[in-house]
Amino acid sequence: MKRTLASIASAAVLISSAMVHAQAMPNPSRETHQVNVVLPAPLKATPENLAKLKLPAGFHIAKFAEGLESPRVIVISRAGNIYVSSRDAGTITMLSPDGATKKQVVALEDVHGMVIHDGTMYYVTIKEVYSAPIQADGTLGTSKLLIKDLPDAGQHVDRTLAVGPDNKLYVSVGSTCNTCEEHNKANATMQRFNLDGSGKETFATGLRNTIGFAFQPATGALYGWDDGVDWQGDKAQREELNKLEMGKDYGWPYILGDGERNLYLTPPHGVTLDQWDAKSTRPVLTWAAHASGMQLIFLSGTGLPADYNGDALATMHGSWGANPPSGYEVVRIHFEGGSAKTMTPFVEGFLMPVKGGSGWARFARPFGLAQMQDGSILLGDEQNGILYRVTHGK
Repeated sequence: MKRTLASIASAAVLISSAMVHAQAMPNPSRETHQVNVVLPAPLKATPENLAKLKLPAGFHIAKFAEGLESPRVIVISRAGNIYVSSRDAGTITMLSPDGATKKQVVALEDVHGMVIHDGTMYYVTIKEVYSAPIQADGTLGTSKLLIKDLPDAGQHVDRTLAVGPDNKLYVSVGSTCNTCEEHNKANATMQRFNLDGSGKETFATGLRNTIGFAFQPATGALYGWDDGVDWQGDKAQREELNKLEMGKDYGWPYILGDGERNLYLTPPHGVTLDQWDAKSTRPVLTWAAHASGMQLIFLSGTGLPADYNGDALATMHGSWGANPPSGYEVVRIHFEGGSAKTMTPFVEGFLMPVKGGSGWARFARPFGLAQMQDGSILLGDEQNGILYRVTHGK
């Protein structure tokens, strides 16, 4: 079977293979499962479509800035300047605090993840990490190459990074594939470096593609959203929210989701699935399969209801391999006593059923998230090049 999406609007594929039984996954020796490829048709963000969005009581959403090219990661400086990366365009664009003016500050092929720390911006391409000082006018000074040997990307090219409370630089390196045994052991991991790019070490393993991750302000704990495998059916494998800790393995590619065993691969060196399972760390919460989590942020309580203080938001970029489609929304992760307890929709309605075609349409592919100094939230739509602003109150 040729697994290409370029010319497919909607299709169904039956898959079978040969091995043994697993929790919540098909037995490839005697079962088949259906894979639905459903591509929602892209629509414009018209006032009529915006009126269909659903948010919790008291929250409002409106366009903040338009005319961006495939906006991805969003970060905001202490001065209030907004920085938006575009891997497609190979740029980082600075917007003024009111969103009225734009200025390109970086031109670099495949630039994607960004973080601001102590007046310096760190940004990452597929294989390289750079730093540059933020100048008084918000533009960047001379860039410095810190890391030049991140592994090849393969299927997952969207590198992201953050600075931890330990003053270390954390870089997420996705897998090269859907499920495979990686030759480079730095793939499917979280890597950690000193701020100057030295001291490389592997922080956590077994992570298929953790694009969205952030440190919990109150505890310093690291939480990351890991995207599940494809081609296992509409409801498998569920997306994972993981609490990432030094030295732990999160299962991929042999243990998936909340303990599902991948019967299409055999662990190396005589290790059994039971043994791999025993050393794998379970997610703290899971979400709909194929929703495709992207940027994740923790919220301060400024300008928001008190019970949002310390909670997190994550964007769901949207599925291609599920019927009905999943994602195309923003979810809220509620924490109690420092622990993640529940996940609920926060902004939904970008996806809608339609007549004809695949039966579905969308007017956004959510990606970037950032909280402004007044507590309002910026949400980026990669599809239509829009930044939205979510506010609370009148």
